[in-house]
Amino acid sequence: MEMTRRSSQLVKPVASLCRAWVLCLVAYVLASLAPSPLVAADIVYEPAGKFPQLQAEYPLGRCSAVAVNSKGEIYLFHRGKQPIICVTPDGNYLRSWGDDHITTPHGVRVDRQDNVWVTDMGRHRVLKFDPAGKLLLALGTGQRGTGIDQFDRPTDVAFGPDDSIYVTDGYGNSRVVHFAANGRYLKSWGTPGKQPGEFHLPHAILVDSKQRLLVGDRENNRIQIFDFEGKLLDHWDGYAPYGLAMNKAGEIFVADARASQILRLDSAGKVVQRWGQMGTAPGEFDTPHMLAFDSADNLYIAEVGNSRFQKFLKK
Repeated sequence: MEMTRRSSQLVKPVASLCRAWVLCLVAYVLASLAPSPLVAADIVYEPAGKFPQLQAEYPLGRCSAVAVNSKGEIYLFHRGKQPIICVTPDGNYLRSWGDDHITTPHGVRVDRQDNVWVTDMGRHRVLKFDPAGKLLLALGTGQRGTGIDQFDRPTDVAFGPDDSIYVTDGYGNSRVVHFAANGRYLKSWGTPGKQPGEFHLPHAILVDSKQRLLVGDRENNRIQIFDFEGKLLDHWDGYAPYGLAMNKAGEIFVADARASQILRLDSAGKVVQRWGQMGTAPGEFDTPHMLAFDSADNLYIAEVGNSRFQKFLKK
């Protein structure tokens, strides 16, 4: 009887441990099957085929940037004849201009009024055109320099909520320059270097959904984040941000030309999706330089190396 009682006493804790183990196993299996809120699902983009549909009289040079206006018209910026080419969403020609004003195209952006802004590395200038191509404003003297009215190979433009202008200046000056909407100089910040707030080729700039300035600090392999007064807020490391764009959901996409890939970031700057490799086939890239979304979240990418633009349809 004594041995029976002892056996019964031993069996009870063993049974309890087994039940606890089974419950833990079930919980683990259920958790592994449930979608994790920390893992972003991939967004599927499909190459749209030949884009744009241009006549032989408009051969594309090296393609540096792309932008979309409120009507869905696409502005292609390339280093060839008529460097600004406007096309329909299907890629059909609408209008073009720029031979008289632009030497070395780099970045193109469209503001809230559908004006077209470009950076010209060759003439060290930032130019504002109306949608038909009329020159409205020119920033920079046309001579390389460090003065408040000079640039040294500027790269990109972003717009504040008050329509003020932020220019990444760029290959030579390693700074961000802030202008009022009428072109009046306000301030600048940044010096060459690797420390927080310093730059080694600020190559792209974007205002995100949180009303922050994201600066693609290309050769330091990071994005630095500032408020509109130039105060450093954060930095995201680990990729070469040649181009920056934001989709309708506020997600940031990076053209990483060094990796020949397009990257999608989460709200902390971590890569949650990437695609592409070096090549010439649809969906492959050679120096994906800058990128833009349309209102349907279709994606347009300018490639310097392949001298082409690619359109990707969101599925």
